[in-house]
Amino acid sequence: MLSGDDAAALVEPLIAGLVESPPWSVFLQRLKERVRGDYASLVFRPLPFGTPEARVIHLYAGEPSPPMVSRHYREELYRRDPMPYHDMAEGSVYALDELLQFEDPAHREFLAQLLEPSGMNHMRMIRVAEPGGVSGWITITRRTGDFGRDVDALLVDLAPYLRAAMRGHVALERERMGAAVATEAIRRMSFGWVTLDAEGRVLDTDYIGAELLAASATLARGKDGQLTARNPALRKEIVAAVADLLGNPQARPRAIVLSREPWLDLLLVASAERMGTMRVAPAIIAYVHADNWSSADRCDQLGQLFDLAPSEARLALALSRGMSIAEAAGELGLTVESARTYSKRIYAKTGARGQADLVRFIHRSVLAIA
Repeated sequence: MLSGDDAAALVEPLIAGLVESPPWSVFLQRLKERVRGDYASLVFRPLPFGTPEARVIHLYAGEPSPPMVSRHYREELYRRDPMPYHDMAEGSVYALDELLQFEDPAHREFLAQLLEPSGMNHMRMIRVAEPGGVSGWITITRRTGDFGRDVDALLVDLAPYLRAAMRGHVALERERMGAAVATEAIRRMSFGWVTLDAEGRVLDTDYIGAELLAASATLARGKDGQLTARNPALRKEIVAAVADLLGNPQARPRAIVLSREPWLDLLLVASAERMGTMRVAPAIIAYVHADNWSSADRCDQLGQLFDLAPSEARLALALSRGMSIAEAAGELGLTVESARTYSKRIYAKTGARGQADLVRFIHRSVLAIA
């Protein structure tokens, strides 16, 4: 068991190190000082294959290897690294003479080209594995004077805490990666949100909503803080929709097309969120969607995806944006009969059975994040 002093000095920074940048810097510095080492490192090797940059996460305290030695390892020597990393028994401490076979020329070369020039003449290493399969290694080294049994015991006692910290780290990294991918997908679809209070004033936004309020030629935050539009007709429509939702929380969501080129639309929804007393609960959530691509770009992509002729792609885009056949014909300078003929070709090529199908096919395709 860890002594009270060791627990206070090492366990707390081991837990806090999950959110440090870089992770575990305080823990490694304290471990190095506690064992009177010249160097302490924590290495993760989540995958047993791939390039060193992809498969190794290396954190350390103390003096690293000289630059030329590090470069030699990264560029060439790593291929001949004889350390039995994945063969080490989990939770057991290994000394240098248990990790390398000094009678083997390849092991002696590794010692002479990396470890000795780096001052790693004496070493202890322990491997810990978390349930998901990620392994981590603590390594401590000295230039002179070997480590004693008390240091071996300390590393063994630290292993359960390190395993728990690694499990938390892996879970956090998984969540961070998922959040980053989801955020990027939302960014590519150009969806954002703006929350409004019971007076229709803007409470908060995500970064896309903030950009639209700051830079859009259509949507704006009024002097009184209310969500508004620069066009008088749209301003009246937004005010009426907000008033309707505020007066009747059971009212259906209201969708408003703010601009057709570039495309910008808005969905106003009565909020069911109930936040804590530290923040005002929103009365309305305004979802905004901006298509930053021009219609010409979208038509090119529709043509590529569904093998549509340019005239068909233009009509498909108009229909996918909610226009009727007659409205699209007027927008594109076609007769209604020509628009109907084109629409039949579009449905045949896309496999859509009607406009609703076409809208679903287009908005569920990769064009949503193009």
